[in-house]
Amino acid sequence: MTKPEILSPAGDFECLNSAVKFGADAVFLAGKNFGMRTASANFDNESLKKACDFAHENNVKVHLACNTLPRVYETDELPEFLKSAQDAGVDAFIIADVGVMELAKKCAPNVALHVSTQAGVTNHLTANTLYNMGASRVVLARELSLDEIAALRAKTPKELEIETFVHGAMCVSFSGRCLISSYMTGRDANRGDCAQPCRWKYHLFEENREGQYFPVEENEQGTFLYNSRDLCMIEHIPELVKAGISSFKIEGRAKSSYYTAVITNAYRHAVDEYMKNHGDFKLPRWIFEETEKISHREYNTGFYFGGEPGQVIGNGGYIRNYDVVAFCGKSNGNTAEITQRNKFSVGDTLDILPPDGIPFNTKCLELENIYGEKVSSAPHAMEKLNMICTKTIPAESFIRRKRD
Repeated sequence: MTKPEILSPAGDFECLNSAVKFGADAVFLAGKNFGMRTASANFDNESLKKACDFAHENNVKVHLACNTLPRVYETDELPEFLKSAQDAGVDAFIIADVGVMELAKKCAPNVALHVSTQAGVTNHLTANTLYNMGASRVVLARELSLDEIAALRAKTPKELEIETFVHGAMCVSFSGRCLISSYMTGRDANRGDCAQPCRWKYHLFEENREGQYFPVEENEQGTFLYNSRDLCMIEHIPELVKAGISSFKIEGRAKSSYYTAVITNAYRHAVDEYMKNHGDFKLPRWIFEETEKISHREYNTGFYFGGEPGQVIGNGGYIRNYDVVAFCGKSNGNTAEITQRNKFSVGDTLDILPPDGIPFNTKCLELENIYGEKVSSAPHAMEKLNMICTKTIPAESFIRRKRD
């Protein structure tokens, strides 16, 4: 039994730091071009080199997303982009286009080739063909069940790694190949610029189909026909490992460093617990509870157990049970130097996520601003404060408060 890799998103350097500090084996990120998330800060040549150096110093690999479907006029920029990425030290390219894959073999021969979920790999015939073309890993289509993944695994070389998404937002279209955004906004989802119109409100009307019934559920907020639930497989680590999946991928390059820290930490501890006790494994309750402490849509298990996941048709919003209220820069005993993120007050019970990843509660006893004045609350964004608590808060901890 091979221990699976925890692969975490890094939309910027802050997210990269969270992924590394909270247990990722590898991160996936993008340069300024050819990545599927233009909304993220991403990395230019200089910052990409720094990112690779930082990750490698911590024994973490860097996978660079080069997974858009480039148009003819964009391809002239590809050779230099690929060469620069190799020079920066990336360990693998995530590629969706076979032409880009062939070009990468010539321009950056020292970088491993991973085939993106955008390629829609659903069977061993395609996986083996891509392996013969030089791919060391395939990121499978999200529409496959665990039984199908296990069957594909059994019919592919053991040297070919299998990667699948285990957590995060789901796309309503097959393997993320969607034209809704292009049609409705002119923003091309297949070149990293999706406007997410699948999350919008819709009303169904077809004037020429008299007598045909189109059932649509609606509430006072509207109708959300395409709004997919979020994927969460934290309770199914044994099934994922037994199916032969090599890498557990966490979606979220456009999300916060806090999201990256919490979800990376949860899957890190879940996998480690399973590898220690796989014969008698039971997921510790606190690990599952961590996945509830981020902003998320309703969770489900995607297509892993067959069928289809369905949509959140009642609303287009998120579930938010906790707020990040501060970040601890350093501490001295029970006094923590913090930076405020959301309002909280003296007397509040705070939920701490420290760098070792084991959460605990403490109570805020006193707050003092930079002028040495005692204050009753912290209402100002990014304000620096000293906080005295009932327990020591380690440096680089996230400080949270449960919503009322």
